[in-house]
Amino acid sequence: MFSVQQGGSEQRYLAWSETLARPVVYDPATGSCENGAAELALSGSYRVETLQGEVACRPAFALVAERCSRYPAERVEAVCGVGPEALEAAARTLWESRPVAYYAWSGVEMQTGASQIARAVAQLYALTGSFDAPGGNVLFAGVPTADVTGRELRGEGRRPALGFEARPLGPARWGHVTSEELYLGILERRPYGVHGLVGFGANLLLSHADGARGRKALAALDFYVHADLFMNPTAEMADVVLPVASAFESEALKAGFEVSPDAQALVQMRPRVVEPRGEARSDTEIVFGLATRLGLGEHFWHGDVEAGVRHRLGPAGVSLEALRAHPGGLRLAPDTRHRKYAEQVDGVPRGFDTPTRRVELYSETMLDHGYAPLPDHEEPLMGPGSRPELAERFPLILTSAKHFLFCESQHRALPSLRRLALDPEVELHPDAAAHRGIRPGDWVQIETPGGSVRARARLNDALEPGVVCAQHGWWQACHEIGAPGYDPFGPEGANLNLVIGSDAVDPVSGSVPHRAYLCEIRRVE
Repeated sequence: MFSVQQGGSEQRYLAWSETLARPVVYDPATGSCENGAAELALSGSYRVETLQGEVACRPAFALVAERCSRYPAERVEAVCGVGPEALEAAARTLWESRPVAYYAWSGVEMQTGASQIARAVAQLYALTGSFDAPGGNVLFAGVPTADVTGRELRGEGRRPALGFEARPLGPARWGHVTSEELYLGILERRPYGVHGLVGFGANLLLSHADGARGRKALAALDFYVHADLFMNPTAEMADVVLPVASAFESEALKAGFEVSPDAQALVQMRPRVVEPRGEARSDTEIVFGLATRLGLGEHFWHGDVEAGVRHRLGPAGVSLEALRAHPGGLRLAPDTRHRKYAEQVDGVPRGFDTPTRRVELYSETMLDHGYAPLPDHEEPLMGPGSRPELAERFPLILTSAKHFLFCESQHRALPSLRRLALDPEVELHPDAAAHRGIRPGDWVQIETPGGSVRARARLNDALEPGVVCAQHGWWQACHEIGAPGYDPFGPEGANLNLVIGSDAVDPVSGSVPHRAYLCEIRRVE
């Protein structure tokens, strides 16, 4: 950190004015530079006098351009296999079709470089002027609602979320934790001990990495309550299993459906279709009831869910009776506005929620926490480039996907669906299969440094020869058609996440490499 004057502020920055041929102060509070300087430099290198001596400075855009110049088409092809013609065609399409929208989910997130990949995508998106523009990804106006989660009860003295010390810019920053951070708190009491857990519907041991470690952690809890529709391998670890009412058995409020301006404007009180069976209750009823029993009833309307819904609807200006009278919902949100960052508030552009209120191609926040301030390619931490000592034994790249017939680890017990997908499968290129003596439909062993599981081989010539794609979520039997279940914790089973470790994760977010791991495929004799 360099200062250009005594008593200078870290909340003010310097830019180079091409008009004035000197540095000018940029103040985020006003979104402007001194003397109204315009024509700020985007390229070049400039010498600036500071209290610590003369410093060579470059604009952030120039640093980005220099970083991009390290990746000619030939290097990109060597890294990811996309040829120059396809790369240039993609770049031309993005530029000429502006604004464009992008959708990224687990394909980006399930990588050891997830944070920098996401930053690079967002950077490209900002540079094409697509953010919050018509035809781009737009922040739709939402229906205002009140918070009923009790977030304010956590208090100032509450410990930070698990993982905050190791990854302060990760999920813990917003009060969330990864499963590995949870397991670490249970098994090793780091950074502090976790002794009890209330879980709602998450089949962690099938859906998250390192299922064996997760099983050990859940078994070590002093008390574990699991609320779910059906028994599953994770629920079986609980001391108490609470029956949950399904969506068809519960009335529930939804404000905004996100996919379009029209959908985001919709507020719906979804009606109950049938009465819940037995003692099943909705998630909300369970939470409100538990809070009341713990002495927090005054903050949760003494367990009255309907009163909580009325409170939540207060800012929206609509009554619960009106929503019940219109089960299809009511549209309440204001009209969508675009490029809201450019709107003036007291003569100052609204800007972005960043220290500079600008799009930050170069992130001082990342730098201050020891991370690269500019996004860059990072070799997967469980790949042949990073782990050459493993690549000879595990020469294939393992990615994964959920089967489109099922929802994560659910529904394989439904005959109408299971008849269409009797067994777990792993897809591989015909050349990779022939090299290993594998034929379509053969049972094969998927081996990784973390263990092995089984699946049937399916050939797919659209894959790269060095890539295989397996399915997660297999455990349920379907007795009505004689389809077997699979041991979720043994090598004869099909729990893919049993063999995906959590020792190599994204250093910023803790994301696990479900989409880039090392493996070998062998035919089961």
